[in-house]
Amino acid sequence: MNFCELCPRRCRADRFRADGTPGFCGAKDGVRLFRWGPHFGEEPPLTGKRGSGCIFFSRCTMKCLYCQNSPWSWRGEGDGKSVEELAAIMRDLALRDRVENWNLVSPTPYLPFIREAAAILRKEGVSLPFVWNSSGFERVETLEEYSDLCDWALFDLRYSREETAVMASAAPGYVEAARSAVRWAWSYNPDHLIVRVLVLPGHSDEAVESLAWLATELSSDVAVSVMSQYTPAYKGKETPPFDRGVTEDEYADVAEAAADFGFTNGWVQDMSSSDPSLALLGENMTSGHGPVSA
Repeated sequence: MNFCELCPRRCRADRFRADGTPGFCGAKDGVRLFRWGPHFGEEPPLTGKRGSGCIFFSRCTMKCLYCQNSPWSWRGEGDGKSVEELAAIMRDLALRDRVENWNLVSPTPYLPFIREAAAILRKEGVSLPFVWNSSGFERVETLEEYSDLCDWALFDLRYSREETAVMASAAPGYVEAARSAVRWAWSYNPDHLIVRVLVLPGHSDEAVESLAWLATELSSDVAVSVMSQYTPAYKGKETPPFDRGVTEDEYADVAEAAADFGFTNGWVQDMSSSDPSLALLGENMTSGHGPVSA
């Protein structure tokens, strides 16, 4: 393996050896996992009847001020795993837990190792669809190279403005990268793309702009998951406007925009409902579901 250019930062860290230098994300040689297991909080096509087999990777290519997963995304908590150990985890999810898919949560720094683990299992006849569960901060070249790990694309469109992406996630180039990733996934397998639009406090207009981009540049047939679940966390607790929740008016503006732009394939969350079920876009714009993991 050469110097790392997996994500849009292309930091070229010499990380793929035991004494290598960590990348911007903090990942080094080998895999680091925080947790794994069947998960029933994803969108219905992914959860199915037996749950989605989520594998939460430590480290992240983003540095979100409000990250709810900061113990492992920022600080790298978790356990180092060999390729063989990762294969064993995936094997158990498939054969013991009988999950619907392998849901790779923030997998980008570890793609070469995931592919090696998948190769071990394929030789054994063990196979499941892969869900590439991502912030959307991806390189199209990487998506193409590792498309065998992307049976489903579950991508965010977090921001529509460069200055917000830099300020809130230290992610220059996010808007172009995420939109290019979504465009690639739509052309690669439109029936297996879900775009999550998380409404952020003080930035609901950007969520509307992301929906407008989807409708005009791709199609209102794109499956979207409009989420109200934002909760102040980590450095966001001390950084306005991320130190508060999303207001009902902010979320209503985005949910109404989704309907106005013609989206009917997807889901919305309710601001106050304790019902864990999903509400379909176009059927009931005010009834929703509990938190969907990111």
